[in-house]
Amino acid sequence: MRRLAARGAAGDAGEVAAPAAHSSDSAQGRSPSPWRLIDLCAIWDSGVYLPSAAWNGASSGVARRRLNEAEKLSSVREAQLKRLEVTRPRVLGSREQGRVPRMARKPPPPWVHAAFLLCLLSLGGAIEIPMDLTQPPTITKQSVKDHIVDPRDNILIECEAKGNPAPSFHWTRNSRFFNIAKDPRVSMRRRSGTLVIDFRSGGRPEEYEGEYQCFARNKFGTALSNRIRLQVSKSPLWPKENLDPVVVQEGAPLTLQCNPPPGLPSPVIFWMSSSMEPITQDKRVSQGHNGDLYFSNVMLQDMQTDYSCNARFHFTHTIQQKNPFTLKVLTNHPYNDSSLRNHPDMYSARGVAERTPSFMYPQGTASSQMVLRGMDLLLECIASGVPTPDIAWYKKGGDLPSDKAKFENFNKALRITNVSEEDSGEYFCLASNKMGSIRHTISVRVKAAPYWLDEPKNLILAPGEDGRLVCRANGNPKPTVQWLVNGEPLQSAPPNPNREVAGDTIIFRDTQISSRAVYQCNTSNEHGYLLANAFVSVLDVPPRMLSPRNQLIRVILYNRTRLDCPFFGSPIPTLRWFKNGQGSNLDGGNYHVYENGSLEIKMIRKEDQGIYTCVATNILGKAENQVRLEVKDPTRIYRMPEDQVAKRGTTVQLECRVKHDPSLKLTVSWLKDDEPLYIGNRMKKEDDSLTIFGVAERDQGSYTCVASTELDQDLAKAYLTVLGRPDRPRDLELTDLAERSVRLTWIPGDANNSPITDYVVQFEEDQFQPGVWHDHSKYPGSVNSAVLRLSPYVNYQFRVIAINEVGSSHPSLPSERYRTSGAPPESNPGDVKGEGTRKNNMEITWTPMNATSAFGPNLRYIVKWRRRETREAWNNVTVWGSRYVVGQTPVYVPYEIRVQAENDFGKGPEPESVIGYSGEDLPSAPRRFRVRQPNLETINLEWDHPEHPNGIMIGYTLKYVAFNGTKVGKQIVENFSPNQTKFTVQRTDPVSRYRFTLSARTQVGSGEAVTEESPAPPNEAYTNNQADIATQGWFIGLMCAIALLVLILLIVCFIKRSRGGKYPVREKKDVPLGPEDPKEEDGSFDYSDEDNKPLQGSQTSLDGTIKQQESDDSLVDYGEGGEGQFNEDGSFIGQYTVKKDKEETEGNESSEATSPVNAIYSLA
Repeated sequence: MRRLAARGAAGDAGEVAAPAAHSSDSAQGRSPSPWRLIDLCAIWDSGVYLPSAAWNGASSGVARRRLNEAEKLSSVREAQLKRLEVTRPRVLGSREQGRVPRMARKPPPPWVHAAFLLCLLSLGGAIEIPMDLTQPPTITKQSVKDHIVDPRDNILIECEAKGNPAPSFHWTRNSRFFNIAKDPRVSMRRRSGTLVIDFRSGGRPEEYEGEYQCFARNKFGTALSNRIRLQVSKSPLWPKENLDPVVVQEGAPLTLQCNPPPGLPSPVIFWMSSSMEPITQDKRVSQGHNGDLYFSNVMLQDMQTDYSCNARFHFTHTIQQKNPFTLKVLTNHPYNDSSLRNHPDMYSARGVAERTPSFMYPQGTASSQMVLRGMDLLLECIASGVPTPDIAWYKKGGDLPSDKAKFENFNKALRITNVSEEDSGEYFCLASNKMGSIRHTISVRVKAAPYWLDEPKNLILAPGEDGRLVCRANGNPKPTVQWLVNGEPLQSAPPNPNREVAGDTIIFRDTQISSRAVYQCNTSNEHGYLLANAFVSVLDVPPRMLSPRNQLIRVILYNRTRLDCPFFGSPIPTLRWFKNGQGSNLDGGNYHVYENGSLEIKMIRKEDQGIYTCVATNILGKAENQVRLEVKDPTRIYRMPEDQVAKRGTTVQLECRVKHDPSLKLTVSWLKDDEPLYIGNRMKKEDDSLTIFGVAERDQGSYTCVASTELDQDLAKAYLTVLGRPDRPRDLELTDLAERSVRLTWIPGDANNSPITDYVVQFEEDQFQPGVWHDHSKYPGSVNSAVLRLSPYVNYQFRVIAINEVGSSHPSLPSERYRTSGAPPESNPGDVKGEGTRKNNMEITWTPMNATSAFGPNLRYIVKWRRRETREAWNNVTVWGSRYVVGQTPVYVPYEIRVQAENDFGKGPEPESVIGYSGEDLPSAPRRFRVRQPNLETINLEWDHPEHPNGIMIGYTLKYVAFNGTKVGKQIVENFSPNQTKFTVQRTDPVSRYRFTLSARTQVGSGEAVTEESPAPPNEAYTNNQADIATQGWFIGLMCAIALLVLILLIVCFIKRSRGGKYPVREKKDVPLGPEDPKEEDGSFDYSDEDNKPLQGSQTSLDGTIKQQESDDSLVDYGEGGEGQFNEDGSFIGQYTVKKDKEETEGNESSEATSPVNAIYSLA
């Protein structure tokens, strides 16, 4: 208990270090001393609360007696809190989204507020007597006035009290002495007055019902408990009854009565079907406060279930079910079309007459209601009418109290909490629909059971002192006041000359020891009573200190702090405070001393550190105590976590950097949504940050960094918003059904922090493509209802997809199906084409119509065709697919084509003609292919289109190759567009010729080709080419070698001739030689025809072509006229030699060069 007391003084206000030698009151079996309550004040004043210290530090008896007084001090508490806000240096931030404070101290639980109020009361001078001193009894615990018990458990009636000497207890039952000893089932707990009634051995709890009162007595007086009314909980069975079906006309009002059996306490009523399905309630069908089920108007769909009233009893935890009601609805519209359920004109669509509103509860136009002060006021108006009326609430002569009023049960009920006298007056409800309105006025009267204005307090006096007990209460009607002393009426008590009764006040003068007693004040009216005990104790006690001596209190800089010095004495001592042994009393300025002796320092500064001494003095002596005060730096978060918006799957880091007093141990923890955060695998907690990896939707919320030491703490809060894909839309509903349209309504799903930008409506039909969803239309994210245009003869089913910046939602669940009626097609298939797949056919194709354009069953197509620009009759055929092949067609002939849709309801509109063509073939050769060579660098090609294209020309293919004799170059291929008829070839070799092959192309392929060659080069071009060659080094070298060879041959020839007589032709010209003549012995020889035959002159051009000599040698060429061409022996050597010499002299007139070989033979 000493440890808890030390904790009780901790916090911003200070931490108390009590001496080890101190022994607590609890350790000695005594009740807690009141000084611990004062420590609680210090704790709360700093904004830090420690439940264990506060609870153990507050006397429960004191708390109970002061709760009503605490209510009167609420304004004082507000002033205290305002002062706290002024003294705190930090400014608290807030977050707009989510409305959570970014920087705030954690709010305490409600009991702390009550304890703080009690703390303020304790500062007002109420002093408790230490338990080691004699004192009259005080009731500390008792059962509530209306005590309802569970019959299955033992009965417990509580009554506990304190006093010195310890009090004894006895009970009365129904105002008569209750002899516990005579009843074996009844016992009283040890050191307590609590009654225990045991039924384990049998007995009926109902036998012990009645009014009980506890008396606690010692030699100084008697204290009384409240009169406790004991009742046993009851949950009677529902009476069995057979309920006939309830017959009602559609549109009429109906009330199904519950009439539950009376229970104690009253059961909770709810309606379900016999299959335990809850009854759906709305503004048309709802349950009243009395448990009845009201139908403002009955609709045919109300027959789909039965209705059973259920009662749940609190203590037995049982549910009893009434036999169900069955409805039979008479209607002019016998079938139940769910699509009309939310039709804007639903009632007229079903043939239900519209009616003005009328009230089902309460009846009539006016009623009255009484409510007790402090209770809840519930006003209810339930109206019938067609359409269902709307309910609105008003107060005559003023507005509804917005801070206490709220609407329930679809605006049919108005609840005002914690009613006070100003809530009385006239209220009225207005029920209205489009047919009219009606009003009901409720006159509200507020009565009050007695409530305290001034509750009597214990009076502690010294001998000879004066005092008074005051008992003031109020109520409506005005309560009466009765005084008792030690449980007996004051009138029957022995007379006391020192006591005077003046209405609600008892005055004591010159009190003596004999005046000690316990007085009871009983104030009552017809609505209840209040009973309070207050003792008068006469003591003669010198001052004493009630707290541990030489405490160490550590406090936080700039906070407001209170140093406690609990004391007791009679007469009441005076208390003074001193600092560091100085003689001046501390009061005023930054200091304030309360009546109970506590010293408040309004704002702690560094110079306030030191030793404080409190001295209590009365006529019997004095007592003192010391407190050492240490000032610590506050814990502050200087870099707070920031609000963040993150997409799912990303990483988020929340910073939290803290500055604190180095002598204090710092602990940093994190909360999520004000609950301790579990650090899982996806999170990493460091000294100054929290990192979340792979953010998910569940990570969204407020994150609070809590930096705390033994004395204080600081909080910083940030909100993490996780952006995600929207949730799927739900509750799709079809209304406003028409032949070609329907209204689709849906409820948007959660946008997951990223606004919905679009909705995509999709449809599915079960005839052409069952199970395949198609986009129907797209709408802005701000709408949730749209009129959809529909096609005939489609069995529609719809779904909706929501889209935001993050992505698309899952599709909604499908709506119910809706089939439109059929009609002839309003359009024909598109993309109609006629193309040949072979040269003698034409394939007609089209895009088949889908379900939304079929408009009826058995969709088919009427295909028509004929040759274009002829007067042929139309050929036609009916096709169920999407293609038809026309056979035996001419090659590439244009056709007119028509495709018309038809279903069982009729034909579509007359289609327009489309031109198609039969199959293509290979084209004929291009015409007039011309090759021209304007110069040595280029060759120009021209041609005309083929005479018979046999299809759509797609281009021309040109293949050409250079050749020079037997040498052929690489083939080159060029492709031209169908419109190109010219092409220029850039020559790379001016000597070679070119061979060109040209063909036309259609889709089928390349047709017949035409071939042409480039013209041969002119002679001068060849000479120029030779001149160019003669300048080359290799050619010059070759010519030199040939000249050397010729020179050698000439030398040989001259040597041969110089021998003489050996050549028969020269020396014997006129002597013929026979072919059989032998050769000369000296080795001379004759030239034969073979030896003297001229060589065939030829020259091979560079491009590999063979050039024939233009002047070949012949016998005729060497004759001179017609005479003497041959000798008698047939020799022509001389003539040949002369002829050749002459040619060598005159030169070769040919444009071609003379062959070197011929020259050699000529010279020889």
